[in-house]
Amino acid sequence: MGVDTGVIARGDALRRRWQSGAAAAVLEQAKEDPATLSQDTIVENLDPREAARLSQVRNIGIAAHIDSGKTTATERVLFYTGRIKSIHEVRGKDAVGAKMDSMDLEREKGITIQSAATFCDWVKKNDQTGEEEKYHINLIDTPGHIDFTIEVERALRVLDGAVMILCAVSGVQSQTITVDRQMRRYNVPRISFINKMDRMGANPFKAIDMINQKLRIPAAAIQVPIGAEDEFKGVVDLLRMKAIYNKGPRGEHIVEKDEIPADLKDLVAERRAKLIETLADVDDEIAEIFLDERTPTMEQIKAAIRRATVSLKFTPVLMGSALADKSVQPMLDAVCDYLPNPSEVENLALDRRRDEAKVKLVSYNSLPFVGLAFKLEESNFGQLTYIRVYQGSLRKGMMVYNARTDKKVKIPRIVRMHSNEMEEIPEIGAGEICAVFGVDCASGDTFTDGQLGYSMTSMFVPEPVISLSIKPKTTKDTANFSKAINRFQREDPTFRVHFDPESEQTIISGMGELHLDIYVERMRREYKVDCVTGQPQVAYRETITKKVDFDHLLKKQTGGAGDYARVVGYMEPTGQLTANRFTQNVVGGAIPEKFLSACDKGFHLACQRGPLLGHKVLGTHMNVFDGQTHMTDSSDFAFSMAIQQAFRKAFKQGAPVVLEPLMRTIITAPSEFQGNVVGLLNKRNAVISDTEVGAEDFTVTADCSLNAMFGFSTLLRASTQGKGEFSMEFSHYAPAPMQLQKELIAKYEKEQAERNK
Repeated sequence: MGVDTGVIARGDALRRRWQSGAAAAVLEQAKEDPATLSQDTIVENLDPREAARLSQVRNIGIAAHIDSGKTTATERVLFYTGRIKSIHEVRGKDAVGAKMDSMDLEREKGITIQSAATFCDWVKKNDQTGEEEKYHINLIDTPGHIDFTIEVERALRVLDGAVMILCAVSGVQSQTITVDRQMRRYNVPRISFINKMDRMGANPFKAIDMINQKLRIPAAAIQVPIGAEDEFKGVVDLLRMKAIYNKGPRGEHIVEKDEIPADLKDLVAERRAKLIETLADVDDEIAEIFLDERTPTMEQIKAAIRRATVSLKFTPVLMGSALADKSVQPMLDAVCDYLPNPSEVENLALDRRRDEAKVKLVSYNSLPFVGLAFKLEESNFGQLTYIRVYQGSLRKGMMVYNARTDKKVKIPRIVRMHSNEMEEIPEIGAGEICAVFGVDCASGDTFTDGQLGYSMTSMFVPEPVISLSIKPKTTKDTANFSKAINRFQREDPTFRVHFDPESEQTIISGMGELHLDIYVERMRREYKVDCVTGQPQVAYRETITKKVDFDHLLKKQTGGAGDYARVVGYMEPTGQLTANRFTQNVVGGAIPEKFLSACDKGFHLACQRGPLLGHKVLGTHMNVFDGQTHMTDSSDFAFSMAIQQAFRKAFKQGAPVVLEPLMRTIITAPSEFQGNVVGLLNKRNAVISDTEVGAEDFTVTADCSLNAMFGFSTLLRASTQGKGEFSMEFSHYAPAPMQLQKELIAKYEKEQAERNK
């Protein structure tokens, strides 16, 4: 990372403040009550040694659409940084598998199922001074399949930057769009790496256009390729104007040449001008230079790229081929040059002692400790908890407080993870990622050293869309079955389990067929439990479509204490299928406040099982504006029951409908199979929203009913000679076809009647 004169001046001022003792006074105040100081004030007074350490730390993730080469690229990163001694491929002939795919299932299927963490050091030359600078990189490799999207969510929640990998042929794909949305949710800056430049049909500039158009983030190449497809040889660096090649058996040696291939000079000039023009739109300093018709220096361009990337206004685009061992090292340089260090990222906590006021955390070892548990894993030594240290430091044997439970726990062991290997350490500093043993907690828990009443927001957890019944084949496996179910629930917030008292079955729910299949297979392998599963069931929802008034009286008197509650109000649709809502505007104390709270709870309890199918209710608003109580017979229980009865009665009068989940489905296949694919979608009453036709293949986007998509992968393979691929993610709920609604309701009523015999 280049150091400009402004940075040097700030560094000199910082050293003078530290030597004068002014910074020490600020630090003491920050220790006592950091909320009274701004983050900028604390950062300005950091110990220069601590500031220098943080400036060379990067916490990054690698994310992309499935099969874009994330794990292959990560394998090269680990090899070139000296973290591993040899390279193994995801589907390699040696059957060893990539380092970050540590599960047998990952190596067999050739996909990443769980995010995996590692760390490495990268030494790069400072472009201005020529001196070597050593950077410490904490890296998380994430899955690409939509069924494992929670792994991407929790990784991006704790990372400071990311590398978004795209295929040079396909460009922006369905999961790329999902990953982009997740990066925006957590304000994660990203650089983009166009992989597979050696593939037939590789077109990096088409991929860049797709980033600009589909992801709506300004993007420009900072490299151009030397050759393409099987002639891909290296890249030209548009900032330093050098040709970069890889030499050696695995591309471990970088060769830089001042001479740019003659046939590329026009393209290089054009793309450098395009880079400056794009930066002028997002960076004021470059805009001023551009308008003055001056040419910015390399240092000015580099500084502008960093400013725009860190502020989420721009993504620089690099290119290469991880599998061919080409141009991965320049991507590592870009991680160090353009992605932020922990002190440059705004991380917020909620101060529970100040009405949950937002407080900026500062990555500084001497401040009170604040960390977030973002991932749980079972290991041979007990529960392994991954923690991002946002502020302060964590030491072995230290007592920490769980902000959710208010319980004090001791940290017996701290380790750094390298996929499935670990290295024990005595202490970890601010801005770092580690794992600890022996801490009972949940994913998303905040830990502090007890000095601060801080808590942090957890990650977004999507709702499951598919369920199936499950039980062990033999009763002797029940204990292990329960252990597995409990562990998987604790580790994965999108894997849900409940017992259905009506069918007396255990029901598991998740993000898709593959998601649940993986857990069933893990039970067999890890717990020796063979399971019997039912047919996949769609997570339907129920709602009403018109407003209904109600006036309901619950009156039970059996000689002793009875139940009495009258509730008057109305139910109506929320309009946008938003979350259910209970409101009240009772006047004159017709219903006391304590009973109104019971009404609220009763309403939300009733929403858990709708009257039509027994599925959850969505998009319903209940308002209570009047009622009546009895001096002795009214109670929380009576009002809760009255509301539930009123709910069921009003729901049936509110023109209720069954809602089904529609899935955003994206299918890519060779062009000759377009008719077959469209035919498959039409048979499923899919609504096609977009079709893109390329030189050799096509991509179609459609909203499809999840109910119609079971077994679709088999049909797609058969219709495309095994060459088609598709991905699905939840889009929205919509009313199911009327005939399907009638069939589902009739089936449910029949099952209820049989149970009530």
